[in-house]
Amino acid sequence: MRDQICTIRATPSTMTLYRSAPQCSSASSSIVLDKRESLQLDISMDRVKIAVPDLVSNSYFPAIAAIELGFFKQEGLTATHELLFPNFRTYEALRDGIVDFVAAPAHVALSIFPRWRGVKLLCALSQGLFWVLVMRADLGAMPGDLNAVKGRRIGAAPMVDLALKQMLAESGVDLVRDGIMIDRVPGTMEPGVSFGVTAAKALEDGKIDGFWANAMGAENAVQSGVGKIFIDVRHGLGPASARNYTISAFSTTDEFIHSHPDITAAAVRAIVKAQRALKEDPHLAAEVGRRVFPTAEAALIENIVTRDLPYYDAGISADAVKDMNKFCSDVGLLDGPVDYENVVAKDYARFWKM
Repeated sequence: MRDQICTIRATPSTMTLYRSAPQCSSASSSIVLDKRESLQLDISMDRVKIAVPDLVSNSYFPAIAAIELGFFKQEGLTATHELLFPNFRTYEALRDGIVDFVAAPAHVALSIFPRWRGVKLLCALSQGLFWVLVMRADLGAMPGDLNAVKGRRIGAAPMVDLALKQMLAESGVDLVRDGIMIDRVPGTMEPGVSFGVTAAKALEDGKIDGFWANAMGAENAVQSGVGKIFIDVRHGLGPASARNYTISAFSTTDEFIHSHPDITAAAVRAIVKAQRALKEDPHLAAEVGRRVFPTAEAALIENIVTRDLPYYDAGISADAVKDMNKFCSDVGLLDGPVDYENVVAKDYARFWKM
């Protein structure tokens, strides 16, 4: 939450206000407020910050496009993004009040908000499992054949790896028995690094045999000739049962929804407008890419987004939540079913098809 005069940091019991104070002798001052006290702060909420775990990517692109194409401004909001990796740090920042919204894999929220308590999915950025498995092009295996990973080292980000491991387990592939190592990609923990792009470079350098990441990384590897896509579930390559393991989602806290329902609604509308605009004119993706991506990736993003357009639907169905919760239970993130209304902010569904 941001405005011109102050910022807020929140904990479960206190809230700290940092305020520029020209009348004070110091450059800034702070006061700690007990949330149990009934205090009102006159703070403008026209500025919002959105956390993303990967910027040079198609995974959360509608949120970035909504900022860059001016749809948040149309809704009366000044929005900025903040890159936070690994992905669970985005939800940590949301919990701590450092950011207002998160554009990230939905299932990762459970690592910070157990049983979805305190967080809600507002809309989908895109439908279905959005990561792909890229392996060395010289392996000779057929696309869709999960046996290609046996005896190989696969790079995957924290929490992202859970989807690949579960997919392999359901397909009868055992990590230990079959000699498979799924681990972080060297160099991806550095600040500001794009996981997919770095993974593609690691594959080219022979540091890994394959990687499980976003389509931007896959495109880099395929274009260079060193990689080949083996699994891409939402495009029909791989087990259909994995389609709803997770989604790319736009989320916020219950507290933010309660305190700022109009701002929350405006943010959802901005996302939906961006999805619709990209569907109507995919060339807009290149415009966004030129603003925020390195040159090489900016040249690729339009084609990648064009392939993703059939999945640009803000809706979150009850079946998708049921499937995702089952996956989360299977991998140890959830200890049982959770009702749809405790996962999704249903009141904002009216904007999904506007």
